[in-house]
Amino acid sequence: MHFLKISDLCDKQVLEIFDIADVLRYKAKGNELSGKTAVLFFPESSIRTRITFEKGIADLGGRSIVFPPSTLDKREELSDVIGYIENFADFVVIRHSDFGKVAEIAKHSNIPVINAMTSENHPCEILSDIYSLRSLRSDYRDLTYTFVGGKGNISKSWVEAAKVLRLRLNHVCSKGNEIKADDDNYSFCTVLDQVLPESDIILTDPLPSELRTQEYYEKYQITLERMEKTKKDSLLNPCPPFYRGEEVTEDVIGSDYFVGHSFKANLIYVQQAIILYCSGQGVGEKVREKTI
Repeated sequence: MHFLKISDLCDKQVLEIFDIADVLRYKAKGNELSGKTAVLFFPESSIRTRITFEKGIADLGGRSIVFPPSTLDKREELSDVIGYIENFADFVVIRHSDFGKVAEIAKHSNIPVINAMTSENHPCEILSDIYSLRSLRSDYRDLTYTFVGGKGNISKSWVEAAKVLRLRLNHVCSKGNEIKADDDNYSFCTVLDQVLPESDIILTDPLPSELRTQEYYEKYQITLERMEKTKKDSLLNPCPPFYRGEEVTEDVIGSDYFVGHSFKANLIYVQQAIILYCSGQGVGEKVREKTI
């Protein structure tokens, strides 16, 4: 089974991945990946995602061979690349800007292919965020999520997650940043103050250059004052890397609204769970083969 986007899953499958992550989170290091080899394609600039994939694989007894994503930009057909890799590896993890390349490799692959991020989506990151929010708020599926920012890979993945898990998602930004979504749970608006009183979770993403303007900051920058207008016990989850003075202010990052750096600690367990799930393997024992 491959994991390319959240919309490939149903809610039952997401919860099964979360169940595996729960076990991994509270158990000692295991050997579920003992004797397994992963081929990873990661840029040098990747920090959190690469660390957690490499450490997560090692903690389960596996080993990683890492290449830069530019390796996939050569003239060789991707079907041939994966055809050879299958001889030596048990699964592949790819972070590449071009989702089409990841999908093409998966199309021809007989081993699991996991999308670690593209310019279109970031499925592991968002599933991990939801898992962490679930740990903080047992009513996480009944909350109102408000994403403030442009139409990018993070917002698109949140839209997919909202549809699969039936989460209520507001998207707030200037006109032209709407996301086409066949989903009643997704709502786009251009006035932030209008949705703050109903918001439980505020989400942001680094701003593209065209949105880094004073006009945007005045309308949409998340400040402490704006967070104080949200619902009781609300949380701020800015997608890293975040930039103080742009999508968020210094004072709000220093407040209790910010979920904190430790919020991302669960990324390692969710990614481990995704690997085991895609491999048809549970924690400490084999489980039935799962396909999409």
